[in-house]
Amino acid sequence: MTCSVAADGNRRSKLVWVWTESRQVMTAAVERGWNTFLFRSESRSNDLANEWSSIALITPLFIDGKQLFDGQSRKIASFYEVSSPQELELFQPNTEEVDNVVINFQNEWQVIPAENIVAAFQGCNRTVLAVSATSTEAQVFLEALEQGLDGVVLKVEDIGEVLRLKEYFDRRNEVRNMLALTKTTVTRVEVVGMGDRVCVDLCSLMRPGEGLLVGSFARGLFLVHSECLESNYIASRPFRVNAGPVHAYVAIPGGKTCYLSELQAGKEVIVVDQSGLQRTAIVGRVKIESRPLILIEAKEHSGNETYSIFLQNAETVGLVCPREGNQTTIPVTSLKLGDEVMLRVQGGARHTGIEIQEFILEK
Repeated sequence: MTCSVAADGNRRSKLVWVWTESRQVMTAAVERGWNTFLFRSESRSNDLANEWSSIALITPLFIDGKQLFDGQSRKIASFYEVSSPQELELFQPNTEEVDNVVINFQNEWQVIPAENIVAAFQGCNRTVLAVSATSTEAQVFLEALEQGLDGVVLKVEDIGEVLRLKEYFDRRNEVRNMLALTKTTVTRVEVVGMGDRVCVDLCSLMRPGEGLLVGSFARGLFLVHSECLESNYIASRPFRVNAGPVHAYVAIPGGKTCYLSELQAGKEVIVVDQSGLQRTAIVGRVKIESRPLILIEAKEHSGNETYSIFLQNAETVGLVCPREGNQTTIPVTSLKLGDEVMLRVQGGARHTGIEIQEFILEK
């Protein structure tokens, strides 16, 4: 079974094979579409493969020395156990006779070997998978040098690792989905006084037109532009979004929201551009400081619903506007009634950040 993830904006398919003796793990993997399983070539493993094949549609592969065979004794992949950097350096991908290569690292160093393997196989037609003892290790192999390996063999006895790896793929697959953004018209701009606002510094750089989805109500999140543009007031900070006060909602992966006050280093957020193209980014730092605020309200062109956001009243803070000409953002200090800004309209009722079907009135 392949799972699709995005790398550099391109969709790439990743293989997931599973190596386990746990029936619970097998069941969880099959339910998530992963049906290729590895077994050792002894009689007990053969019995297990036969038992599971009788209750689920699986593809069993058998490890015999340095090879993997299917049930018809056809060679499917080469199998290597690597225990030192020297062994890794001797690895020659172009000498392989089969299309698939499985590598089992025998110690706790994964990052550099994964990067070396990705570099070695670049331009080759081989499919390379690494054995991973946890979902976290699997992520390292899948993301090495941005492109990652072609897949992983998840060797676990804990069902939780299967669930966590599937959640990882689900989060990454969101990047392929365009978010629907709506044009709204500004109906109110008012300076309101001081408040605790949140600057979100990411571990990634943002481009013109990109920012975070933030709002006072979860039902409507404004696209707040990053500080990537040059200005006469302060140096460009393309990793930063001056996002609003502590009470505001911000969009995070999984179709969820959280409060800006809940963000901290290591948490993921959704970065969105003018077209609705989204990607995930890791929060590197959050700064909360008392600053003067401005209240902005907007409505859809064909509706009476009012959406609002508070932002710092500063020239470097802006809202993303519709794609017209070369303009990407309007500074809040220049906003006026009738201006158009982009908004993400969604369900308003939330429980711990998850959208639920419930009546709610926010104003």
